[in-house]
Amino acid sequence: MLTGVDLGGTKIEAAVLGDDGAVLARHRVPTPKGQYDATIEAVAAAVRVAETQAGGGGPHIGMGVPGSPSPRSGLMRNCNSTVLNGRPLAADLRAATGREIRMANDANCLALSEATDGAAAGVTCVFAVILGTGVGGGIVIDGRLLEGANGIGGEWGHIPLPWPTEQERSARTCWCGRTDCLETWLSGPAIESEWAGEGRPPLPATTIASAHADADVPRRWVDRLARATAVVIDLIDPDVIVVGGGLNAIEAIYTEVPKLWPGLVFSDAVDTRIVPAMHGDASGVRGAARLPARYSS
Repeated sequence: MLTGVDLGGTKIEAAVLGDDGAVLARHRVPTPKGQYDATIEAVAAAVRVAETQAGGGGPHIGMGVPGSPSPRSGLMRNCNSTVLNGRPLAADLRAATGREIRMANDANCLALSEATDGAAAGVTCVFAVILGTGVGGGIVIDGRLLEGANGIGGEWGHIPLPWPTEQERSARTCWCGRTDCLETWLSGPAIESEWAGEGRPPLPATTIASAHADADVPRRWVDRLARATAVVIDLIDPDVIVVGGGLNAIEAIYTEVPKLWPGLVFSDAVDTRIVPAMHGDASGVRGAARLPARYSS
């Protein structure tokens, strides 16, 4: 058996997988907002419930987190759930559970899951995108995660919006302290804020992008997503871009974004595919459970 946890800003999900990848048990609880100690307790409790339901668990716990541990200090950094930043999350979870912890960014876990037995199985190069409350990315090449020398491989949400218009320059400040990070333009809260900022009644991002697809706000969002993914294609030329997160059901991602790539990608043709995560919102926890031993903390 394999045990995985997806630690998100709004929910914690623990799951136990069989050797064949089948999910034997899943348990979800809300993430305690702004409470670090309560988050540790909630993760440990969710693991206990899932493993009890499954009749067992793995020898370690794989963790997908909204940031990453520093290779130097082991402390968390780059988390949009800012209560985690600067904390020894892996060490504290190891103490709370008595288990080895294998930890990676949640987008890395999505990439690993979908490259293993999901929408990108069998291809050479995969870029996975999380579009939701936050924005992130992960890279798998030849079945292996590309984490990088600094442990930030695929950290796509905090690069600037490419080819900005005059109205987009230095327009939005990110929680990380920089301006115009992709997260400030492509996340669900970004869509909702722009929509409401134009005097419209507040709506969820998925409703705005789907039910009002021809309005200016969702059309601009599609254009920005096309620019942001075109840069990824120029850089690593993936076979497949897999999209997860709460916004991945927006149809325009798959129908309209590829239509814009030929005018943006530095190539005479673009054969990269963009597809939704096959395993949906379970993909992150599935990838976490499969983290290899090198991700031990």
